[in-house]
Amino acid sequence: GMNIIKKHPINELGYNFIEPPYLPEGKDEYYLRFQQNPHHKNYRTLTSAEIEVLIRNNNTSDDWNKILVSEFFRPELVKNCEFHGLIRIGKLEPYYLEFHNLRMPVGLYNCKIISCDFGDNVSIDSVNYLSHYIIGSEVMISNVNELASTDKGKFGNGILCEGETEKQRVVMELCNENGGRRVMPFDGMLPGDAYLWSKYIADEELINKFKEFTDKKFDSRRGRYAEIGDRTVIKSCKIIKDTKIGTDAYIKGANKLKNLTIKSDADRTSQIGEGCELVNGVIGYGCRIFYGVKAVRFVMASHSQLKYGARLINSYLGNNSTISCCEVLNSLIFPAHEQHHNNSFLCAALIMGQSNIAAGATIGSNHNSRSPDGEIIANRGFWPGLCVSLKHNSKFASFTILAKGDYPAELNITIPFSLVSNDVSHDKLVVMPGYWFMYNMYALERNAWKYVDRDRRTNKVQSIEYDYLAPDTVNEIFDSLQLLQSLEVNEKGVAEVTGWENTGRKTEIIKVPQSIALFTELLQYYGVVTILKHIRQNKFASFEELKKTLSAKVQRSQWQNIGGQLMPADEVKKLLYNIKSGKVNDWTAVHDFYRKQGDVYEANKLLHAYTSLLEILQITPRQFTPDLLKQLLQQLLTTREWMCKGIYDSRAKDYSNPFRKMVYETNEEMNKVLGRLEDNSFIQQQMGELDALKKEVRSVVKKLKL
Repeated sequence: GMNIIKKHPINELGYNFIEPPYLPEGKDEYYLRFQQNPHHKNYRTLTSAEIEVLIRNNNTSDDWNKILVSEFFRPELVKNCEFHGLIRIGKLEPYYLEFHNLRMPVGLYNCKIISCDFGDNVSIDSVNYLSHYIIGSEVMISNVNELASTDKGKFGNGILCEGETEKQRVVMELCNENGGRRVMPFDGMLPGDAYLWSKYIADEELINKFKEFTDKKFDSRRGRYAEIGDRTVIKSCKIIKDTKIGTDAYIKGANKLKNLTIKSDADRTSQIGEGCELVNGVIGYGCRIFYGVKAVRFVMASHSQLKYGARLINSYLGNNSTISCCEVLNSLIFPAHEQHHNNSFLCAALIMGQSNIAAGATIGSNHNSRSPDGEIIANRGFWPGLCVSLKHNSKFASFTILAKGDYPAELNITIPFSLVSNDVSHDKLVVMPGYWFMYNMYALERNAWKYVDRDRRTNKVQSIEYDYLAPDTVNEIFDSLQLLQSLEVNEKGVAEVTGWENTGRKTEIIKVPQSIALFTELLQYYGVVTILKHIRQNKFASFEELKKTLSAKVQRSQWQNIGGQLMPADEVKKLLYNIKSGKVNDWTAVHDFYRKQGDVYEANKLLHAYTSLLEILQITPRQFTPDLLKQLLQQLLTTREWMCKGIYDSRAKDYSNPFRKMVYETNEEMNKVLGRLEDNSFIQQQMGELDALKKEVRSVVKKLKL
């Protein structure tokens, strides 16, 4: 039908922001604005001399008495502006502001301004339509078509304002394209929140509590103004609507920003660049979004990045992640995710952190059912290789790496640290357990170090585990050992299994004896290295003193990955019970639970590690003696030595492989391009840590009289 154009008297422009049915009795349309920006007592009306200067400078107002200013207002710094409604202006002094070679005089120039507040010494020029915003001090805004907020702005939060229906609620349809795992996004939503909400979607009582938590976290009243924090710079943008922006943000060249919260402060500045179109989302502290990005119905956790035409739709992106060029739909992504390639695609997936999606990967693009309702679940450390194509539903254990290939059917890979290959010539699926430790130790170790080094969060509500050996992966290894030991293995160390691929063809597990030995050694290593860390932190004077702190439960505990944070499954169950019972009654209390779990993580991990050590050694606590600990510490050094050798050897292959070397005329040229192997800082660091470990073991053996 035709566009509905409503006509109103011109003298009403800038007024009646809140419709009469939603205006509380005895309140005016500014009551929420004054709560948001309560400095109205410091303003005064204009003098007749000031009004004269303003008129001479080609400014107009429907009512000059509705323009309130501070004591240090300079009317000559306002030119060619059209004012409607109540305007409040802070200090204007004869300075110019400069940011990244953008130099602008303080003042208001060439703008249509409707019912706004301005802090001190702002510089606003050529904003064609500026409506219902509270703007902080020393803000620079230049060349913006529309900067406006409505009376029912929700700033990306999945809430409703008074008088709205459920159809108007913004939700994220995570992990599944059919919307069955929908969650309500909100400012402050952590990866663990998104996971609990989407995972336990069948628990209606719990989900209703999550909805209550979200609704009561925000004000449903109409009439809140959008805000721009101090020192934020906005230039050359088209439309910014219902967008709340923190301090010290930098926005340049964006096409459309609508219904957003952009978190930013002096220590964690967020930036949005050219050609971006972002709608219905929450952007965390310290985020970077540049060059043609499209994002709709999304949450970006702090210090994450979208670049180079990336598309993020109906998705949650965890902290310290980067997505560029590619398309991500209906996905829940835990922290430390990398996806950089123009033709990679991720859809309807739960990716549980420390992941890297290669070029050409189509993760979940092929639906096998009659509707788009499939899902893919990948535990942390998921690395699908070049041009991998996967089908829904598929599930992967931790640190699964997929060799290049078009995988013809659904997969269920249960053994961690495996290389999975589609052997087309022999028409079989091949799985090599423990691949990372056998052939790519450099990448495994360096990634664990890299994620810690690149974790830029300043407010670490969730303690994220980046080590490849932790309670989750160790439990997977125990389950895998049980499976591997039950297989019938031929003389080549190969076994056939069923249920790993939804086809009638063979699935082969290779290197089974080597995998059993490797996993057994890794479980022992995990137990001892955790106990050694415990000794280091507590400086025990005797073995007996150490032993008193090691209490082993009869059974090894089960763990869950809640948004990148590992927690005992029993504690998660308690949390869910406490939410439903009302003991945990808002998101702040949920986040307090995360913090407390982070505080006791090392103690819980120690308990798990000790129990795991006793289990793999098949001994009781009484049999954990000084002599045994001495043997275990020596074995720890042996294991660490082969790990360090593996780190060196897997990198050294890049220097000795003839196909790697053939593009260089000389070794000097290769070293200039790659850097000398012996100068590799990460390898040097690992060797230094090995030497320190040897000294530490000698010291512990001596001090504890082992």
